[in-house]
Amino acid sequence: MRTLEALAREAAALAGGTPAAEAARQLEICNACRYCEGFCAVFPAMTRRLAFDSADVHYLANLCHNCGACLHACQYSPPHAFAVNVPRAMAQVRRETYAAYAWPAPLGALYRRNGMVLALATAGGLGLFLVLLLALRGNLWHAPLAGNFYAVFPHGLMVWMFGAAFAWAVLALAIGAARFWRGQSPGAVTGASAAEVARHALALTYLDGGHGEGCNEASDRFTLLRRRFHHLTFYGFLLCFASTCVATLYHYALGQAAPYPVTSLPVLLGTLGGLGLLAGPAGLLWLNLRRHPLHGDPQQRPMDRAFLALLFATSLTGLALLLLRDTGAMGLLLAVHLGTVLALFLTLPYGKFAHAVYRCAALLKWAIERRQPNRLQLGAD
Repeated sequence: MRTLEALAREAAALAGGTPAAEAARQLEICNACRYCEGFCAVFPAMTRRLAFDSADVHYLANLCHNCGACLHACQYSPPHAFAVNVPRAMAQVRRETYAAYAWPAPLGALYRRNGMVLALATAGGLGLFLVLLLALRGNLWHAPLAGNFYAVFPHGLMVWMFGAAFAWAVLALAIGAARFWRGQSPGAVTGASAAEVARHALALTYLDGGHGEGCNEASDRFTLLRRRFHHLTFYGFLLCFASTCVATLYHYALGQAAPYPVTSLPVLLGTLGGLGLLAGPAGLLWLNLRRHPLHGDPQQRPMDRAFLALLFATSLTGLALLLLRDTGAMGLLLAVHLGTVLALFLTLPYGKFAHAVYRCAALLKWAIERRQPNRLQLGAD
């Protein structure tokens, strides 16, 4: 008996073999059926088209939040001969778009190799470099410095090192998003469309399965766990970023240099964010390991897990540094933490974080498009 995977491969071969061609084939079937029209933004956006070129497929793939609801509702999903698996088809196209729009282009190949080993090796290598640098200076283990990080690594060195890495990540992601947007041409951005995108992005609206009950993970049972873990991760990241911004304000505007008291605003924001970045990535990794085998793209899972592992390691080393900053281990912990953070920044444009940028761009196109007349419906009328 042929396996479900064999059926899916045969169907993809008939469609031309490429992820975009297979996604277009499935979307045409969905467009004829329309049973899932109310599930999420993908399906009403799909019904505004009769055919799907590469730009359409890239747009719809990044609009998909991979909640899995349509797979379990579909009467044409495997083992049916049509082998319709929209979550997997969209995930495979997303991985292709990340590589296609990456800047610089040669680094787009990292999307295919950005697995757990590469991410942890990058963090470990950078951390080891900083540890060896301390050892050469005879500063690896020292008397307590009352949390004074700048006595271990000068402030200027950290600013230039991490400022450059962060600027590179922002530049690479911005150029990739601009390349994606140029191929879409949805129309003018308005205040209403921008506000709608912000609302959907901050609330993770489309992780409710389109009906408020949540995603499908290991089975057809609905759960809101992925949405909640995403919120912990997202807002934990924002709180950590806010902590850095407030600390920068303290340093340059108020003339107050680190270390800051445990009750200070930068430390409180960083602690809350760090706790969110422990619980969120751990929960998402647990769900990722348990997900139904037909959900998503198996080849993308190493990239997903690598990003979650780096976020978790960044938070874990940061909280450990906070707890032990008044001990002789502070320098060693600081080197490990800084190496992990630097690895996170350098891999941001070529890992799972890119999905947030492209998804927001797709949501913006949908917010603009849905305010325009549907030419297909006008023609039918």
